[in-house]
Amino acid sequence: MLSAFVLADGKLMQVQVATEEDLSRKETIWIDLAYPTEEERELVQSVFRLELPEDQELKDLQASARYYQDEQGVHIRSTFIQNNDEAPSNVTMSFTLHEGRLLTVHDDDLAILRLFRMRARAGPGMVGDAVDILLGCYELAVEQDADVLEEMYITLDQVAALALNRGKEIAGHVMRDNMERIAAQEDLNGKVRLDLMDNRRALSFLLRSRILSREHTQEVKGILRDIESLNGHTGFIADKINFLMDALLGMISLEQNKIIKIFSIAAVVFLPPTLVASIYGMNFDIMPELRWPWGYPLALLLMIVAGAAPYLYFRRKGWLD
Repeated sequence: MLSAFVLADGKLMQVQVATEEDLSRKETIWIDLAYPTEEERELVQSVFRLELPEDQELKDLQASARYYQDEQGVHIRSTFIQNNDEAPSNVTMSFTLHEGRLLTVHDDDLAILRLFRMRARAGPGMVGDAVDILLGCYELAVEQDADVLEEMYITLDQVAALALNRGKEIAGHVMRDNMERIAAQEDLNGKVRLDLMDNRRALSFLLRSRILSREHTQEVKGILRDIESLNGHTGFIADKINFLMDALLGMISLEQNKIIKIFSIAAVVFLPPTLVASIYGMNFDIMPELRWPWGYPLALLLMIVAGAAPYLYFRRKGWLD
């Protein structure tokens, strides 16, 4: 989908794109291509005489392929987190600053773009040029990362309260469910760290490119400070996740050991009665007890005593607790 935006009374407004003239007019400040078709790619490339990155090129990890400057302008490819409820993911978006315009290419409907457009339409003076749009996307990305980390803190606190509650027995399936929650938070924390690392590299490249005004330079430095502070939180969250993972694994092991102990004690308790029953179950002709009138009740009593004795002994030693 091809979208074009212009500045009108200090507000960012979307306009219809039907012809090449709609794209090439001076008022157009931002051109966004989401899920672009080949026709839309060719239209933009023919109007601005530049090459848009292909889908495979967006996945390149080399710094030389993600951040560079040439005669066509400044090119940046950054990773942003798309925090869907079902499966959070990292989405790569391409930025190109070309002759006072910003061109963006991405294959996912990023939430930060929708939020930026809404704010830019509502707040006059928020956008003055294409660089403001670029930096605004990074600001919102950092805000989104901070929100994700705050939600992770809440989730980890809930799991910690459960894992460290000594006065309450926790069912095995509950611990397994929380192990899955911890694993999901570890995956999400890794995606946030990748997002922050990639954005820091992109903003550092912008500072080195020397295309920023003094105000934009100060704004970039402020975003970088926020990124550094969030990096500290991701490190702390990683340590907390490892601690909770070890704690839950230990609790699961203890629960399994309790089950094994029950079976072991039951086997020891029933072993002496089984021995007595085995002895008196032998079919020999000469067995004095076979002629006893009280032989059967005494055998039953002996089995009960043989089973109760180890049970009482284990109880006295505290091995059943």
